[in-house]
Amino acid sequence: MTDVQDWEPLEIRPEDVGTRPGTAGLVEYLKGHPGFGALLVENKAVVFRDFAVPESELEPVLDLLLPNRLAYVHGNSPRTKVGENVYTSTEYPQELTISMHNELSYSAQWPSRLLFYCAVAPGSGGATPVVDGVKWLASLDDEVRQAFAQGVRYSQNLHDGLGLGKSWQDTFETDDRDTVEAFLAGSAAEWEWKGDGSLRVSQVRPATVRHPVTGAEVWFNQSDQWHPAALGDETAAELAELLPADELPQSVTFADGSPIPGEYAIQVRDRGLAAAVDVDWRQGDLLLIDNVLVGHGRRPFTGDRKVLVAMTD
Repeated sequence: MTDVQDWEPLEIRPEDVGTRPGTAGLVEYLKGHPGFGALLVENKAVVFRDFAVPESELEPVLDLLLPNRLAYVHGNSPRTKVGENVYTSTEYPQELTISMHNELSYSAQWPSRLLFYCAVAPGSGGATPVVDGVKWLASLDDEVRQAFAQGVRYSQNLHDGLGLGKSWQDTFETDDRDTVEAFLAGSAAEWEWKGDGSLRVSQVRPATVRHPVTGAEVWFNQSDQWHPAALGDETAAELAELLPADELPQSVTFADGSPIPGEYAIQVRDRGLAAAVDVDWRQGDLLLIDNVLVGHGRRPFTGDRKVLVAMTD
């Protein structure tokens, strides 16, 4: 298996770039580096460490790093909108690990960049692991890579306000069916409104993509997160008792509808986590990632960790 431990994000501190801590120092640095996008592509992820940016002063930094902030439309993880297209990071129970993934890789359109900001550092743990997508792909067995070559099919059952998982209103940030249908039509998805007001969505997506600048091929799908095997035997068994497979909030198969072996999903999950580099948080730190080149996740934590996220196309 290819060595996957020889990459880490670039860290930039005020003293490294001849500026002062605080929002003004970071803004000054960014305005003086209009070619920062090339630096990000080269390094894949950048941590702005020890600038100690207050949450109340985050906006000018976001404007420079994310010039066209996007809404989290079609997002499948629970989070709260706290500003103009600024959200809390995934609100899963803090004792759980969130496995590696690229944001919205199951959708027809995904953000090119993500910015994470630490408003409140965790008491312990709570790192954001990041993984080089090229190395994640290389870490998988040939059998697994070949099996995914034709892509995957994602299926969602989005309730109308009461049920497991997210509602279609929360998912698409609207209660207008025409708006939802226009979005889905533009993404080449298949959908069906059910008699109870719920919405079923199905879409075929690639398992890997190539970066638009570097041409690098990366692992780029969320099959393991959508697969019941990755939930653990006990949770998967409980869900199976509650609902048949085609009624789960989300599920995944190969593109042709054939099942993905559970051991494949586990390998993808575990090798992504094993290949990841942890970014530990201090209050006021920021992490910017290229969302195609780099996957991300979350380690378990204690305390009142508050990390915000925003994205751009």
